Amino acid sequence: MAEAILQWIAAYGLGAIFVLLMLGVFGLPVPDETLLTFTGVLIGQGRLGFPSSWAVAASGSMCGITLSYVLGRTGGRAILVHYGSWLHVTHERVTRVERWMEHSGRWALTFGYFVPGVRHLTAIVAGSSELPPSIFALAAYPGAALWSLTFITLGWYVGDRWEEVLAIVHRHLVSASVVLAVGIAAYLLIRGVPKRRDRKD
Repeated sequence: MAEAILQWIAAYGLGAIFVLLMLGVFGLPVPDETLLTFTGVLIGQGRLGFPSSWAVAASGSMCGITLSYVLGRTGGRAILVHYGSWLHVTHERVTRVERWMEHSGRWALTFGYFVPGVRHLTAIVAGSSELPPSIFALAAYPGAALWSLTFITLGWYVGDRWEEVLAIVHRHLVSASVVLAVGIAAYLLIRGVPKRRDRKD
């Protein structure tokens, strides 16, 4: 799958980047970070331009995250129950993202791109919670631009070593996600414990 996607990018360039990122961020099984990093490699080889590639990648990501938001806003949890398996969505994962959104709010939309497996979920939860479109856009679209720029720059910088470096980055992202999840769970647990009143002597 990943090999075929890289061939499409090499053959069709910007059009393939836009469509594949839109579908990947929406939730289909597209290796988004691999796609972006390889795009950076092609830029370093002079086969693509940096500004145009970044603009197309960011636009595709924004369209994908918007589709997820619209899905959540129009169907909410009912859609997830019936079609969640198509988008690799489980009840436990949705619940975890909902708690994260309660704690982090719009920042979860901005930086959720960097957390494996939750990009589209943050948008679906934002839509189902009826977050206003303007607030969604202000939080999610800068995240798409930052995320795409990060991995394109990574590929451009490391060149032929991109697969090795990307594997290391993924391991760190997974570790960081676990730490973040534990931290949020601890925060919610502590916040849910009623404070004891000071005893009067």
